[in-house]
Formats: sequence, structure tokens, C-alpha cells
Amino acid sequence: MTLPSRWPAILQAVMKGQPRALADSHYPQWHPAPVTGLMNDPNGFIWFAGRYHLFYQWNPLDCEHRFKCWGHWSSADLVHWQHEPLALMPDEEYDRNGCYSGSAVDNHGVLTLCYTGNVKFDDGSRTAWQCLAVEQPDGTFTKLGPVLALPEGYTGHVRDPKVWQHDGEWYMVLGAQDVQKRGKVLLFTSADLHAWTSCGEIAGHGVNGLTDAGYMWECPDLFALDGTHVLISCPQGLAREPHRYLNTYPATWMSGAFDYENAAFDHSELHELDAGFEFYAPQTTLAEDGRRILIGWMGVPDGEEMLQPTRTHGWMHQMTCPRELRYRDGRLWQTPARELAALREDEQRWQGRASEAPDLDATRLEFELSAAQVNVDFGGALRLTVDEQGIRLERASLKTGETLTRYWQGDVTHLCVLCDRSSVEIFINHGEGVMSSRYFPDHPARVRFEGASDITLRYWSLRSCMIE
Repeated sequence: MTLPSRWPAILQAVMKGQPRALADSHYPQWHPAPVTGLMNDPNGFIWFAGRYHLFYQWNPLDCEHRFKCWGHWSSADLVHWQHEPLALMPDEEYDRNGCYSGSAVDNHGVLTLCYTGNVKFDDGSRTAWQCLAVEQPDGTFTKLGPVLALPEGYTGHVRDPKVWQHDGEWYMVLGAQDVQKRGKVLLFTSADLHAWTSCGEIAGHGVNGLTDAGYMWECPDLFALDGTHVLISCPQGLAREPHRYLNTYPATWMSGAFDYENAAFDHSELHELDAGFEFYAPQTTLAEDGRRILIGWMGVPDGEEMLQPTRTHGWMHQMTCPRELRYRDGRLWQTPARELAALREDEQRWQGRASEAPDLDATRLEFELSAAQVNVDFGGALRLTVDEQGIRLERASLKTGETLTRYWQGDVTHLCVLCDRSSVEIFINHGEGVMSSRYFPDHPARVRFEGASDITLRYWSLRSCMIE
């Protein structure tokens, strides 16, 4: 049974909300963000028919985590994005409580979405269906319905299918919670995307000796990279440590050998993917030239997100910039996608004592910084400290005003920092580490350098690049 359409309400929300969002001084100038309402996970990231397609979790009706649709952008170059028709709405019984996250594949020339239909019951329980939808000539999508019911031995928290093809066979990883409330990653195979066979658990609590691994793993993404396999996921319930896993929920990666024949993943330990205040639910795709590209949600569920000031302007959250991934020396490296260089305007350079460096306009800015020790102030709302221990990133809690801190430990030789009104992305040592964070300064905001040490600066103003 198809539920009543919310199209009229969505159209009205977009028409009323977009001018409010664009007038907000914190609305990004070159990162994708919602024109109204709340956006979270990137979905269905794919290079297809000469364009990148990026879908996203979107509630166009309110700044709340409910009524999850799939919005849709496309781009030829990862820089200039355009709006496409809304892809999915929760209007069927099997997805009535949300078209949750998933992926996209090219199935014999047909752009096909694989997503989770979320269903909640009056007694507080829930179930989940893994579903398909296919693109039509006009850019809309037709739902084909569920293809995989809730597997036995797991709670209703089974979601976020990431699907890919290998040697003519389809594979799917799913985030899951078993009935003992332990987080897992499940693997399935299919010949046709419709009939799926379970291959068991490949990661999570109790797999490969991993213990205390949380109560739910979300948004898994398994892929080959530079001679190994990498599994990105978002374990919920990991114990916080003094210098990592400090967000409500972290994003992690592990690497190792994946055996297709035996459906086994022999992996290493967990690593934090991004050490900043806001980063979650990343998804990757292969570029036309074979590069592995990642985009994440610059947010975290269940933290202080509902206190962010953009909510009063009717919009919340943004994506990260697209990042290129490489694996070397036992590490996963992330660097800004090379396409972003097209945003750079006139290059400037400066060298000398940090306290004498020029203030920079934080609105749309990229700078590279080399310094043994330095403090960097972002509009009085975010503070970065580099010293012999590594990096500390500090800002005030939106709830209590107390100082919150995030850390990256190790020798720091080089920083590349991208700013966009209310976001900062810090790439450490040419991609060895990343710290992504939102911040909400009074505009016009300036970036100021402090300290007696010598620094070397290279910087650019970035062009505005709004979604068309």
C-alpha cells in the first residue's frame, strides 16, 4: 500500500526554506549542503554515465532525524554540483519510517539504488528490509520493493547496504546488531541483486579476536585499495579513549586480506578515520580513472547537533570535501580530491614569525602551513594548537560552554586546511591524518596565527561554487 504523498509539503518547504538557508552567514559556499531541513549520510555515491551521483539522507520538512528521503546531486567534476529530482521518499509500508542509507550500482546500464526500508512498530520494536529502486528516463526512481528480509539472529538494526560487483557476482555488506546487542558486519552474495545468500559475519564484536567492539556497526564499506582491502564502518558503543573515539560515535577503518572464495576478511585492528569533532557515515566510490574517492557527513548523530545555530535558519549539516584515498606503510591516507584545485584563486605566500603573519579571510580559504609550533585561531570559535605532541583542536561546547578537545598524536610537518564559512578540514602530513569540524564564528571571521616560532604559509581564496 502506497502512503499519502508528501510532495506538496516538500515543495513548499523547499520554496520557503531555500532563501532562509542561503541568507545564513554559516551556509557553505563550496560544500554540498541541504537547501532546507536536515541532511546526514552520503548515499549511493557512484560514477555513472559520465557523472558522479551523490545521494543523501534528507528530511526536507524539518531539522529532525525523521522522514528520511534520498536527495540527489550530480557532478561531472566533484566541484560543480547540480540538483536532481528527489530519488526516494518513505511512502511504502516497507519503508514507511525512512528510506535509510545504502548504495548505488550500475546494473547492465541501469542506475540501481540499494537501500534500507525502516519500519517501526507501536511497541517500540522495528524491522528492516533491504530494497531496490531503478532510475527512469526522466531521472526519477521506481521502487522494486524488498529483496532481503531481516536475517535470523539479528535485531531490527540491520541496515546500510554497500553493494559492489566482483567477477560477475554481486556482494553486499550490511551493518548489523545481533540479538546479544553486539555490532557486526554481514556479507551476502547474489547473482542478480534480487536473491541473496548469507556468507556470515566478516567483522565486528567477536570476529577475528575483536572484543568490546560496540553494540551496532553502521555504514560499512569494503573495497580493494593498493594491494589490500579496507573496511570502513561506524561502530557505535566503542569505549572512549584519552585521545581517540571521543565523538558520540566514531568512524573507523581496518585493513587486511579479503578472500572472496571463502568469504573471509583477515583484518588488522581498528583505526579512527577522522579525529575531528564532526565526521560520520563516509562512503566511497571509484572515479573514472580508478581513484578511490570518499565523501563523509560532517556531523555526528546524538551529540550537540541539535544546538547548532543553523537550525534556527531551517537547515542543518553539510558534506565533507571529496577525498582521495591511498594505502601505504600500513596507513590509510586521505587528501583533498585534486579537482578542488579548480576553486583556487590567486596564490599568496608568506614566511616569518607566526604572530606577524597576515590575518586571512576565513570565508572561503585554503592554506598550507609548516611550523614546529603554532596556534591558529579561527574566528574566535575554534583553536588549533601544533606542538611536539601533535595537534589539539579546541572549541566551546554549545551546551555548557566548557572547552572540548580533539587530538591527533604524532609529528606534524605539514598542514593543509580548507575553510568554508562554518567548517574546517585539516589534512595532516599530506594525508596521514584528518580532522574535520564545524564551527560557528561571527562573520566576517578571520584566521589568525599566534606564537614566536617561524612558519611558512601558502594560501588561496576559494571561489564560491553553489549547487545549481
